[in-house]
Parts: sequence; C-alpha cells; structure tokens
Amino acid sequence: MAKDPRVCRLEELDGPKSKQELDEMKMPYEDYCRAAFAPGGEFSRPLSLKGIRWLSTTMYIFTPHSVSNLAELGAEVIKVEMPRMGDPMRHCAPFNETYLYPLHDTRPMTGTGMGYLNANPNEYHITMDYHLDEMKEAFYRLVKMSDGLTECYRPGTFDRWKQSYRYLIEMNPRFIYVWGGGFGYGPKVFGGSYDILGQAHAGLASVTGMHEFMGGHCTKHSNWCIDWYSGTQITFGILAAIHWRRKTGLGTMIEFSQVQAATRCLGYAAPLYGRFGIVRQRWGNWDTQLCVHGIILAGKSDYPDAINPQDRLDARYVMVSAFNDPDFKELCEVIKKPDLYSRYQKHKDRVEGEAQVEIYAALEEWAKDKSRGDVVRILQGAGLLAEPVMNDREVYECEHYRLRGTIRWQDDPIFGDVLAMGSYGAGLMSKTPRRLYWIWRPVGADNVKIYHELLGYPTAKIEEWYSKAMI
Repeated sequence: MAKDPRVCRLEELDGPKSKQELDEMKMPYEDYCRAAFAPGGEFSRPLSLKGIRWLSTTMYIFTPHSVSNLAELGAEVIKVEMPRMGDPMRHCAPFNETYLYPLHDTRPMTGTGMGYLNANPNEYHITMDYHLDEMKEAFYRLVKMSDGLTECYRPGTFDRWKQSYRYLIEMNPRFIYVWGGGFGYGPKVFGGSYDILGQAHAGLASVTGMHEFMGGHCTKHSNWCIDWYSGTQITFGILAAIHWRRKTGLGTMIEFSQVQAATRCLGYAAPLYGRFGIVRQRWGNWDTQLCVHGIILAGKSDYPDAINPQDRLDARYVMVSAFNDPDFKELCEVIKKPDLYSRYQKHKDRVEGEAQVEIYAALEEWAKDKSRGDVVRILQGAGLLAEPVMNDREVYECEHYRLRGTIRWQDDPIFGDVLAMGSYGAGLMSKTPRRLYWIWRPVGADNVKIYHELLGYPTAKIEEWYSKAMI
C-alpha cells in the first residue's frame, strides 16, 4: 500500500548524507542563514530564469521594473528604445543634476539620470523605430525567438501597428504578452498614468498625510511607490503565466491597470464603506487599528550641528509601538502618566480617535526635551519597541543591512563604482539568488549583439539602419 502522503515524521527522514550535511544540521540558525545566503557569493549559483528571453518595449519605471525582476533572476531581457533618445526616464534625475555618462555614442557628453536606476539592470539595450515597415521583420524575428513581451503604449497602439497579442500569438503560440499602463480598456481607455495619478485616482492619497485638525492635507509618497509596487505585481503575473504555459503549452495576455492596482493597497477602506457607509480618513503617523503604534516627534535632533537639514531636522522622529495592554502600562509608567493608563487600560478604549489625540500629545510632551536617540534608548531599555526613523545615510551605515548585503558597492563595467541596493533588497534566495551585473547600458549599446549575433543580419545592414536613424 502506498504511504499516506499526509504523514511525515521528523524521525522518519533520511538525515544527513555527508559530514558537510551533518555539520550544517548542527549549525546555530544564525550561522546556517549566513552560510546559506552568503552575500557576495551570488554569482557562483544557478539562475532560476536562465533560458527565458523577454522583450521590453517599456518606459519610465513601473513596466521596466516588471521586466527587470526577470533579468535579475537570470532571464535574457532585450530592452527596445527609441533611436538616439532612449527611454524618457533616462533624462530624469533629482533636480537635473545627477547624470552618469554616456547616454549614447552620438552624444557622449550627455548622460542618464539617477532616476533610471533599479528599473533596467542586467538588460541588453537596443534601439528600433518599429513604426517603420522596414523594421517589422526584425521585430517579428525577435518575437518568434522570445518567450514574451511587456509594452506600455496607449491601449490599441501596438494593435494598430500590427504587433499586439492577437498578431503575435499567430507567430508564436507560446508567447506571453503584457500590457501595462494607466486605466486599461473601459470608459477611461485613453487616460495615461503616472505614479502620482495612481496614488490620487485610486483613493490612496486620500488616506495619507495628516488629518485636517493636525494642520495637514493628503500626501503623495515621493518615491514612486505605486510604480515599484505595480511592476512587482506584473512580474507575479508573468511567473504565473510561465507556469501555466509549462502545463498547457499556451501563451496568454496580461492586461494591467496601474490605477486599479493601487486600490489593493487600500486594505479595508472599500469594505468599511460598503458595510457601514464610512469613508476612511487619514490619520498621519498614527494607526487606526492599533494604539500606541505610530511615529512621534522628539524635541531635539541627534545631529543638532549638521548642515544637511535631513540630518539636523528629520533626525527627531521615533517609531513607537506599545499597543498591547502590558506594554501600554509600561509606556505610561516610563513617561510618568499613570492617569493615561487608568483611563485607557483596554485597547478598544485607547484606539478611539479622541483617546489617540490625548495619548500621542502626552508622548510628544514627554519627548520634547529629549533627542531621538534618548527616546529610543529609554523606551528600548524599558523593553518596548522603538526605533529611529532613519535616512538613507543611516541605512547605508547600519551594520544590519551591510551584513545581509542589502546595500553594497557595485563595480559597474561602464559607469564605475555605484552604491546599489535595489537588487539585493528584494529578498534573499539560498539556491538561486538575484544578482546585479550592470545597472544599465547606453542607448543602442547592444545593437550589434542582438541584430547581428542573434538575428543574423549582416553588419552592413545594421550600419545602414543606424545611418538612417532607424535604430
């Protein structure tokens, strides 16, 4: 009789098969994790998506990011850009100041902005004007030799150019086609999107920022969080489509609305309105379901003499969490407010809005003559959860992140030393880790490699296309 697959006992397992496996079994968990993930050793390990080839006709952040996830996991990704200009995101940099050179061989003194970082690593960069009939053959050749494509043009544009899903699936029945953009098909089909539009139109911005009685208004996150989130969601869909294809041999189409995706971040907001007719409000650095569980302002900076205002002024914020009853009691004793505990002994009482107004005001009153470091030290010393709100420099200097390899220096083959964190901050994998080969490449850097070496076009044809600005 076959063994019941639901039954599994530790004592029935085979156990270590070698001295090395025996030593691993005896390792403390901390040592085991350090050996299993070994930051810096990624390049000697297998690539989970090796053998997958993907086309990226994407721009800006969120659709490029959906594909760069594949490239970091080992897929061969070919990014197609506009001749000479490249992805418009190349021309975006913080305050138009931070560029890495060169952008293109015809414009060696122009650069690509730091805003392009993390969205296109490990990719081959070619150029193609696929409006032109002369370039259709090359595009279709790439489709026949690839597993999928991600595009971000207005809905129907690729269909008008005869390179949408329903055309390409005839050429390659296993092809996976992704459209990512603003609203998708429907009444607002022609609406484009940026990260800020996703945050605003999805209702997300309405629950951020400080409440009006605190003098605040709704706030957008400034780091394009919906772009990065949406890109990751598309990657999830691509991996599911690849799994589906392995079972059926069939390709599929994925249609992804960035505006729609942002609604998933709203959590209980829609059910709250549907059940009770209540429109969720914004509560700043507090939490509507837990108290105490927020960010408070200390009176003094950890760096009072710093020139950088982010060090001098922002180094005053502390995250504090003491929402269960014993921790809240301890917190009240630390700040010498036993009356607060007397009135709000139970969480259901102190999570009410009026109670939070009083409790957080008392916390900041206690912290007004203390620095951020003092507040953290005192609360941690009392066994409570408290951590400073850190800036980028402090994250870089934090031993925890450095030990895990989350942030590290990259010797980029073209641009030199770059401090990188995107690839290595996306989770650790013991057998098939992510890795970063290069941060990006100049516009058209791989035209010869792809058109000549992969597709077989003679170099004379590539030179002709280049001279006519077709690539």
